[in-house]
Amino acid sequence: MMTPLLNICETYKLVAEEEGPFPFPDGTFDLVISSMAFHWINDLPRLLTEIKRVLKPDGCLLFALPGGNTLPELRSSLVLAELERTGGVSTHLGPYIDLSNVGGLLTGTGFKLPTIDVDDIQIGYPNMMVLMEHLGRMGEGNACLNRKERVGLGTFVGAACLYSELYPAEDEEDGGIVASAQIIYGIAWKEHETQQKPLERGTATHKMTDIAVTKTKA
Repeated sequence: MMTPLLNICETYKLVAEEEGPFPFPDGTFDLVISSMAFHWINDLPRLLTEIKRVLKPDGCLLFALPGGNTLPELRSSLVLAELERTGGVSTHLGPYIDLSNVGGLLTGTGFKLPTIDVDDIQIGYPNMMVLMEHLGRMGEGNACLNRKERVGLGTFVGAACLYSELYPAEDEEDGGIVASAQIIYGIAWKEHETQQKPLERGTATHKMTDIAVTKTKA
């Protein structure tokens, strides 16, 4: 007979303004986790500052978010089709954070010992319309305030044709397209006196030349 699992801790749902002050006192949590949500935040430095505030000393922030190299095929196909048909370009995909900026955001808001990793994933779809349907069902539509209210059918059809021509799925016998996604993973810590710290300038006991010397031929 299996015994029921004990509730280790209570859980509850809270609707809050993620870009305003959190309804928690300082030093409340040991761990804050965010999965694929940071790219919806307008003021990410302010959010990271709030997360750092509610973490306990030596508390951990663990997150994953889509990186700047996400859906480049869809973005370029829509841009080319819109240029051809309207002579201008509007936003079709939400902005994503570049990998090179993530470390600076963490250190700039006071987090310590940041570690960043990245996965580049490619997913096959029958065509661009199916891809966009999946994005809509995931809630990953275009949320930019300056987006067009409506994009013409000709632009969508042209973009779908360009997508199939420029980014075909190589391993699909019946055609299809490929969609790229970049997932950035990160971990960082709130400062604590027990954490590793760099030594003061001038305290080194060895020179770099004592460790490694590169010799070149004249």
